[in-house]
Amino acid sequence: MGDCKIGLALGGGSARGWAHIGVLKVLNEAGIYPDIIAGTSIGAVVGGCYVAGELPALERFALQLTRRKVLGFLDFNFSGSGLITGQRLCDILDTRLKGIEIEALSKRFVAVATEIGTGHEIWLSRGRLVDAMRASYAMPGIFRPVPINGRWLFDGALVNPVPVSVCRALGARYVIAVSVNWDSASRGTLVPHVETAVSLEEEAVEREEGVIAPYGRAMRKLLQRQFFGRTEKGPGISTVMMEALNIVQDRIARSRLAGDPPDVVICPRLPAFGLFDFHRAEALIECGANAARRELEDIKHEIALRTGAAPALAARSA
Repeated sequence: MGDCKIGLALGGGSARGWAHIGVLKVLNEAGIYPDIIAGTSIGAVVGGCYVAGELPALERFALQLTRRKVLGFLDFNFSGSGLITGQRLCDILDTRLKGIEIEALSKRFVAVATEIGTGHEIWLSRGRLVDAMRASYAMPGIFRPVPINGRWLFDGALVNPVPVSVCRALGARYVIAVSVNWDSASRGTLVPHVETAVSLEEEAVEREEGVIAPYGRAMRKLLQRQFFGRTEKGPGISTVMMEALNIVQDRIARSRLAGDPPDVVICPRLPAFGLFDFHRAEALIECGANAARRELEDIKHEIALRTGAAPALAARSA
């Protein structure tokens, strides 16, 4: 691509981040290979696997997920600072990425995280790749924070949801941003008058909360409510936390992208996908691929202009 360094900023968005896989596949099929990859949260996971040459393995893993398998990776932690320790997920990443140091990768890579206490935006560009990924996706209250070099770190989406600024700082002249939350949380508006009366059905649900069900059934219901969205009793705690983070992330992303806009934004259309729909990888990857295809011609044209390839192409066609 000549002297035009291409940056790719992969945003956070939990399960919707599987769409990043489709975007990367389409870009590579078109001969577009980013020189600099910056990722936040799930974007750090996909981006890290890509620069390590493990994107095909990540895709195979994602496509094999079912609801049951997703629940199997959730190692609950009732005494720490997160509902999930994340060790099982870390073990999976370690099977393919153990021993890989970020500075040894063939492409520049940065995972964005947030420091607890100070709110500092931390760019993880050295050290163990798996540790950087874990810190970047450690969602507050869901995953346990990760200690790195004396700092406790969690989800980078709180400070830089779509890290375009990182790509610019590392020398990218053309930046492609991928936002997987754009059409899901950005439609918020003001609803000035809402009745506060509780329905009879809701009252019945509240009364039933005190009933102790058989252990197996109760645990199954709890997991369903917590990690797969709304049931007849409403959203669970983790779902509420995830949706709250999603809304905050969207507002921060819009503000930061307005101040430091990318050259192009790829926005997969994902309103029908929940934040815990990891088991729907095939459809999510295809949505990402379709979104990339919609922008592909413009991306190729702009890159050609910046590398000086456009005049040569025009001369050959004449």
